[in-house]
Amino acid sequence: MNSEKLHYSLILLALVIILLAVALLSLGVGAVSLTPTETFAALVGNPIKASHRPIVWDFRLARVLLAMLCGASLSSAGVGFQGLFRNPLADPYIVGASGGAALGATLAAIYRNAAFSVPLGVGAFFGSLLAVIIVFLIAEVSNFGSIAGLLLAGAAMSSMLASLVSLLLLLSNEVLHGIFFWLMGGFSGRSWTHLTQALWIAPFGIGIIWIMSRALDALATGEESAQALGLDLRKARLIIVIGASLATASAVSVSGVIGFVGLIAPHLARKLVGATHARLLPIAMLLGGILLVFSDTLARTLMAPMEMPVGIFTALLGGPFFLYLLRSSGSKL
Repeated sequence: MNSEKLHYSLILLALVIILLAVALLSLGVGAVSLTPTETFAALVGNPIKASHRPIVWDFRLARVLLAMLCGASLSSAGVGFQGLFRNPLADPYIVGASGGAALGATLAAIYRNAAFSVPLGVGAFFGSLLAVIIVFLIAEVSNFGSIAGLLLAGAAMSSMLASLVSLLLLLSNEVLHGIFFWLMGGFSGRSWTHLTQALWIAPFGIGIIWIMSRALDALATGEESAQALGLDLRKARLIIVIGASLATASAVSVSGVIGFVGLIAPHLARKLVGATHARLLPIAMLLGGILLVFSDTLARTLMAPMEMPVGIFTALLGGPFFLYLLRSSGSKL
C-alpha cells in the first residue's frame, strides 16, 4: 500500500470511529442520561437496566441514524453540485431544491384535511424534485444551456418559491407555527418510519453521484476539456442534477430544510483527501453525518427540555464558513 492510499485509509478509519463515538454519545443524551457503557449494552441487547433498551431502540436510535443519513445525503449532494458548478460555494439548494421543498411542505400542511391530502414530508419531496426539474428545463431551452443557465434559473426559481411560501403562510395563519419549525429543520419526533422513507430514495441519489465520479473529475478540468475527453455535457449535467436532487429531496422530506451541511462537509473533505470525487464522496458523507449528529445532540440538550431546530446550529456554523470561503476563494455564485 503506497503512502497516498494509506493516508486515505487512515482518514476514512478515523472518521468512522469519530462518527460512531458521536453517535454513541448522542444515544446516551436525553431526559434519561446513559453512560457510553450503558448505551452500548442496550444496543447489543444486554441492557444493564431493562428500561435502557426501549429508550435506545424505540426513541433514540432511529433519530441518530436518520441524522447520519441526512448528513450523508446532503453532503453527497453538495459534492455533486460543487463539482458540477466547479464552485466551492455551491450547495444542494443552488437549483431551487430547498425552495421547492418548502413550498411542497406548505401546500401539504394547508391542504392536510383535503380529500387528496399528502404527508408533509411527501409534499416536500415532490416539491423539491419538481422545482429542480423545472430549473433544468428552463436552462436547457434558454440560450444558456450551461452551468450559467442553471445558476440563473436556480436563483430565479428560489426567489419565486420563497415569495410563494411567504404568501401562503400569510393567508394561512393556522399552519404558520408548524411550517416555521419545519423550515428551520430538525429531527424532533422522527421515528423508524421516517428513516425507512428516506432509505427508499437516498441510496439512489448517492449512487448516481458515485457513478458520475469520473464525469465530475472531467468537468473539473473545464467544459471544453471534458468535451475533448468525450463527455456528453448535457447528459452528464442532467444525470448529476438528478442524483444530487434525489439525495437532497430524500433528506429534506424527513428533516426539513437544513442548510450549509452540503457546503461545509465537501469543502473539509477536499482539504483532507483532495478533489478526486471517488475518494471525496465517502469522506464528505462521513463528515456530514458527524456534523448533523453532533448538531442534533446540541439542539436537544443546550436548552433542555426545550428543543431547538438543528438548522439553527448548521446556519450558525455555515454562515461564517460561507463568508470565509467567499473571501479566501474569491468565487462567485
